Amino acid sequence: MVFPFDYTSPSAQFTFDVNTSTLFKKDSQNFINVLGIQQLNTLDNVSLLDIFFSPNNVIEPHYHQNASELVYCISGGLTVSLLNPFTKQMQHFPLSPGQVANVPQGWWHYEVATEKHTHLLAIFNAPTPEVILGSDILKLTPTNIMAQTYCLDKTLWEKAIAPVVPSTFIGPPASCNKTTES
Repeated sequence: MVFPFDYTSPSAQFTFDVNTSTLFKKDSQNFINVLGIQQLNTLDNVSLLDIFFSPNNVIEPHYHQNASELVYCISGGLTVSLLNPFTKQMQHFPLSPGQVANVPQGWWHYEVATEKHTHLLAIFNAPTPEVILGSDILKLTPTNIMAQTYCLDKTLWEKAIAPVVPSTFIGPPASCNKTTES
């Protein structure tokens, strides 16, 4: 899409039902809908994820290489955690309805639901929110490289990451039967 968009064009879309655009669905309580330029062609430099999730679920650690993210809590509660690359410190921001947290472009972060029926919007300053997911990094980096780089036992590393499902988005996976640890 090239901007400026011809807003007089018969193909110009000004409305869209985000409920019809599911990016990821774990179950009926944990799913992500997406709105970007592919869904609404008159969007310019904005997109969003409409996220629903419940306690003991995590929007997996990730970063956005092309956009900053504004997390807005609509209902329920969550904690937004981010790694400040300048201080090398993890920061944790509890949010309740009406509160926001800003995640700068390229910062490693994740969200944890702290209440039932948590609903949030993740708003991006890019027409399509690109993402690098932690599960993909773990599964796609060759085992021998991880073992050599971090002085790990290759067999133990393979065993440790065996249950990791690429592109998890909302974890733990539905197939996980492990109890949550404090």
